[in-house]
Amino acid sequence: MNITVIGTGYVGLVTGVSLSEIGHHVTCIDIDAHKIDEMRKGISPIFEPGLEELMRKNTADGRLNFETSYENGLAQADIIFIAVGTPQKSDGHANLEHITDAAKRIARHVKRDTIVVTKSTVPVGTNDLIDGLITEHLAEPVSISVASNPEFLREGSAIYDTFHGDRIVIGTADQKTAKTLEELFRPFQIPIYQTDVRSAEMIKYASNAFLATKISFINEISNICEKVGADIEAVAYGMGQDKRIGSQFLKAGIGYGGSCFPKDTNALVQIAGNVEHDFELLKSVIKVNNNQQAMLVDKALNRLGGVMGKTIALLGLSFKPNTDDMREAPSIVIADRLAALDAHIIAYDPIAASHAKHVLPQAVEYKETIEEAVKGSDAVMILTDWANIKQFPLAAYQNLMKTPLIFDGRNCYTLDEAAEAGVEYYSVGRKAVVPSGAIQ
Repeated sequence: MNITVIGTGYVGLVTGVSLSEIGHHVTCIDIDAHKIDEMRKGISPIFEPGLEELMRKNTADGRLNFETSYENGLAQADIIFIAVGTPQKSDGHANLEHITDAAKRIARHVKRDTIVVTKSTVPVGTNDLIDGLITEHLAEPVSISVASNPEFLREGSAIYDTFHGDRIVIGTADQKTAKTLEELFRPFQIPIYQTDVRSAEMIKYASNAFLATKISFINEISNICEKVGADIEAVAYGMGQDKRIGSQFLKAGIGYGGSCFPKDTNALVQIAGNVEHDFELLKSVIKVNNNQQAMLVDKALNRLGGVMGKTIALLGLSFKPNTDDMREAPSIVIADRLAALDAHIIAYDPIAASHAKHVLPQAVEYKETIEEAVKGSDAVMILTDWANIKQFPLAAYQNLMKTPLIFDGRNCYTLDEAAEAGVEYYSVGRKAVVPSGAIQ
C-alpha cells in the first residue's frame, strides 16, 4: 500500500520506517526542511537503537521517502497516519494545534479516497474533531474514513516493540476500514483488537496511567522499606511472582519521565475533570512521582548537611537509557535544585548531553567520560541506568573520588557489591551501605 506519515518524531518516524520494512511504500512528511534533508541522507533526528539502519535500508530499496510538500506527499496515499506532537499545555490539557493543522492540510491536498489514521495520543473525541475538520475543508469530492490506532512504543526499544508488540488496537466503526488496516498490519503478526474510536483513544491513556501508577506505587513502597528496614528488591520480586501483579514496572527509582507518562497522566486528569470526575488516584500518582524525583537531593542534604560549594557528579541525564530524550527527565529537577543550593554540578551522559544543555542550568559542566565526571567529586548521583554506567566498577569510585559517596537513583549495584568495594552507598528502598570509619 501507499502510506503517508505526517510527523517524524519518535512515533511518526518509527511508524513510517517499520511500515516500509514490511513492504509498504511510505512517504514521511515534515515541515522542517533541514530535518527532511538529513533523513534523506540516512541521518535520524532521534537516537533510537536500530532505527537509522532500517531508514537507510528502506530508503535505498525505494520504499521510504521524505517530503516537505503535502501536495506531493499525499497525492498517492491509500492511508495517511497523523503522528504529530500533542504537547502538554500549562493547564495539563493536550495541545491539539498540530493535529488540527494536519487535518486541514490533509483536506486541502488529498486527491483520492483515503483512510486517515490518528497515531498521535489524543483526548477522547479528537478523532471526531479530525473527521469534522477534514469534511469541512475538503477540496476534492473524495471519501475519507477516520480511525484511531494508538501507539504503545517504549523509547529506547521502539523498533523492537513495533515488531514484537502485545497488541495492535484499531478504533473504527467502519468494517471496510478495519479490514484494510488489518491487512496493512498483518505482516507484523501481532494480535489485532478492533473497537470503537473513543474506546481506542481511552485505551492509550488508561494503559499509560496504569503503568505510571505501578511505578509510583512501588516507589512509595520503597520509601516505607527504607524506614522499616526491608529491601525493595526482595519485595518487588516477591510481588512480581504473583501473575495477577506481574514483575514489569515494579523497579523502584527516582520516578518516571519522558514524553508520555507525565503528559498523558496530566491529560487524563483533565479529561476526567471535563466530565466532572475527580481522578484522585491519578492525582496522587503524579504527586508521588514529583516528590520522588527530588529524593536523591534530600538524601545528599541529610548526609552532607548542605551542598554549597560541593562538587556533585550526575551520571546519566536522559529520562531512561537508550534514548536522548530529556523531556521531563528527573535530572532536570535534580540539577535545578542542586544549582539553587549553589552546588558545583558535573554531568555525564553517553548520548543526551547535547540535548541536556538546552534544559539544565547553564552552570552545569559536561564531561565526555564517567571517569572525568567522577574524578575529584564530593558525591555522585546515578540518574539513568545506562549499560556503561551500571557496568562501571565500584572500585573506580574509590580511586577517583575524594571520598567515595554514591547516591544511586536506579539501584544499579547490589548492596554486597557496594560493601565489598568499600564505598558509601545510598540507593532507593534499601539499607545504606556505610563503611566503618565513614563520617556521617
